[in-house]
Amino acid sequence: MRDDTTEDVLAAQRRILHRIGPAGRLAMVFELSDNLRLLAAAGVRHRHPQWSDRVVEREVVRLMIGDDLFRQAYGKEPAAT
Repeated sequence: MRDDTTEDVLAAQRRILHRIGPAGRLAMVFELSDNLRLLAAAGVRHRHPQWSDRVVEREVVRLMIGDDLFRQAYGKEPAAT
């Protein structure tokens, strides 16, 4: 049990997740992933309002996969070009 969640609430969450099934849970995962990308992009745009949409998208990718994997995928070119 989490410190901030009672056993009754955890049981209710498990029942709901079981009821919506694998497809519903997968849809929730994709929705959360989309929301995370939108939130990350908003943060990048806030910090760098002059950057183009393409540069913002690359920076979000870099933030999500890390510098090493980003360099392997995109080369040594910095995200903000």
